[in-house]
Amino acid sequence: MLEFLRGSERGQDLAEYCLLTALIALIALGIFVHVSGGIQGIWTTAGTTLAAGNTASGAISAAAQVAPHGH
Repeated sequence: MLEFLRGSERGQDLAEYCLLTALIALIALGIFVHVSGGIQGIWTTAGTTLAAGNTASGAISAAAQVAPHGH
């Protein structure tokens, strides 16, 4: 009879760990959803900056091809 009680305590511990893990996952998901708007803004800004830099780099490269140096 005592072995049966010990077994149920192990099951209770497992259930508590599962509930705790689910709670942590829900909190992490909530934080991720809350922060994702800020991350999206940073991502958009970075993409715009890279596109502008790529356009400027292409213009400099085209100008260098038109007027070679040293002539």
